[in-house]
Amino acid sequence: MDRKILLVGLGTLALVILATAAAYFTSQNSQLRGSVIAPPLPASEILLTDQNGNPFRLSDYRGRVVLLFFGYTYCPDVCPATMAELRAARAMLKPEQAARVQVVFITVDPARDTPASIQEYVARFDPTFLGLSGTEQELSKVWQAYGVFRELGAPTASGNYEVSHTARVYAVDVNGDLSLSFAFGTPPTDIANDLKILLK
Repeated sequence: MDRKILLVGLGTLALVILATAAAYFTSQNSQLRGSVIAPPLPASEILLTDQNGNPFRLSDYRGRVVLLFFGYTYCPDVCPATMAELRAARAMLKPEQAARVQVVFITVDPARDTPASIQEYVARFDPTFLGLSGTEQELSKVWQAYGVFRELGAPTASGNYEVSHTARVYAVDVNGDLSLSFAFGTPPTDIANDLKILLK
C-alpha cells in the first residue's frame, strides 16, 4: 500500500474519532440542565474532620458524584430549601445510583456550627448526607478554592446574625473534576437528570 495513502487514511480516521468524540460530549452537554463547566476543572482537595474525628478527603470519593453545598445551620431559607431539593433529587435515582451520590454540606459559619451540630442538621434531611465544619483557618482555604462568598450580617439584640453566602451546588464528577453547578431553586428533576448522566 502506498505510504501516502496510508497516512491520509490514518489522518482521516483520527479526524473521524475526534469528531465522534466531540459529537458525543456535545450531545452529553446538551442533555445536562445545570451550568456546565467546560472543560471540567480538577476539584480542589478538601481536607476536614467529621463529627467522629475521622478525616474527610474529597479525593477519597473518586468513583462517586459529590454534591458540595456551602451554608449554615441557622440559615432561614436557602439552606433548608437546597437540602430538601437534593434529598428529592437523590430519591429519584435507582438505589444503586443513589449509593454513588454523596451530598456534602460545608459550613460558612464555624463560630456556631460544630461538626456535631452540622451533621445532626443534614441528617434530618437524609442520613447519608455529610456535614462538615472546622476552624476558620481550615475552612477559609476551602472557601477560597471554590470561590465561595460569605459575609456576616450585623448581630441582633439577641446576638443572632445571618450570613450572606454563595447558594450554588457544585457537582464533582466520578473523575474528581468540577463539571457542573446548580443555581438555587433548580428543580430536583433537573438535578436527578444530570446525576444520571454523570454516573454513566
